[in-house]
Amino acid sequence: MIVASLEDDKAENIVTLDLFGRASFADRMVIATGLADRQITAMAIHLEEKLEEAGLKRVQMEGASGSDWVLIDAGDIVIHLFKPEARTMYALERMWGSELDEEAAPSV
Repeated sequence: MIVASLEDDKAENIVTLDLFGRASFADRMVIATGLADRQITAMAIHLEEKLEEAGLKRVQMEGASGSDWVLIDAGDIVIHLFKPEARTMYALERMWGSELDEEAAPSV
C-alpha cells in the first residue's frame, strides 16, 4: 500500500529496505524522492491518511511543513521522503542497505 501510494503521487526512486533483525526501531524502511516541497507534503499527507484508514492509529510525521526531508513513523515501517539533494547527502540506502552486511562478513 505504501509503495502504491508513492507511485500514485509520482515519487521517484522508491526503495524498500528490510531491517528485520538489523534495527530495533523498525522492520522495514521505505525511501522515496519528490522533486518539490508541495509534492513531498502531498505524498506524506496521502500516506498518513492511507495508513490511518488501514488501522494504524499512531502514525507520527515530522517535517511535513515544507522541508527537504519528511519522516513518517508507522511503527514497524519508517518512511523517508526526500528532495534529491537531501537524499544524496543522508545516503540512508548506504547506511542501511544489505550490501553492508555482505561487506562486513569475514572472508574465509
